[in-house]
Amino acid sequence: MDYLSKTGLFSIIAGVACGVGLGWGIRARLFRPPKAKMTLLANELGNEGSIMGESGEFKMVIVVRTDLKMGKGKVAAQCSHAAVSAYKQVQRRNPELLKQWEYCGQPKMVLKAPDEETLIQLLSEAKLLGLTVSLIQDAGRTQIAPGSRTVLGIGPGPTEIVDKVSGHLKLY
Repeated sequence: MDYLSKTGLFSIIAGVACGVGLGWGIRARLFRPPKAKMTLLANELGNEGSIMGESGEFKMVIVVRTDLKMGKGKVAAQCSHAAVSAYKQVQRRNPELLKQWEYCGQPKMVLKAPDEETLIQLLSEAKLLGLTVSLIQDAGRTQIAPGSRTVLGIGPGPTEIVDKVSGHLKLY
């Protein structure tokens, strides 16, 4: 009887260990995008070799209008609106791209635009390149007139494509 209870306990421990090992293996395969899917996505983005492109990076840029003279807290809030809006769009439209950006550490840059005209020009260029855009208009409850276009979020997207739109701008 004692021999059977030890064997039964050993069987249970071995079964649990095998189950945990299999679970980890299956989870790793399910959450890693298949190469075929990544290549298809890369081709959609205009990148022939890999989803990450030449630099192996993705980023999001947030462009702030400087002519509005917003306070630091206002700028931070507007940038947050743009980042959250862009994230939600990419989450719906292209979750694989979002995973790659997250894998890269979710890089974000905040840049300056001198006026609304520049913001709209950047918006058009980004759309033409197929990048996600998020134009933020202020509600007008504090410092800025209602409906003012304050910030533009671009991306996340491959760094080399985002830089085609915003690479000439200076850091905020």
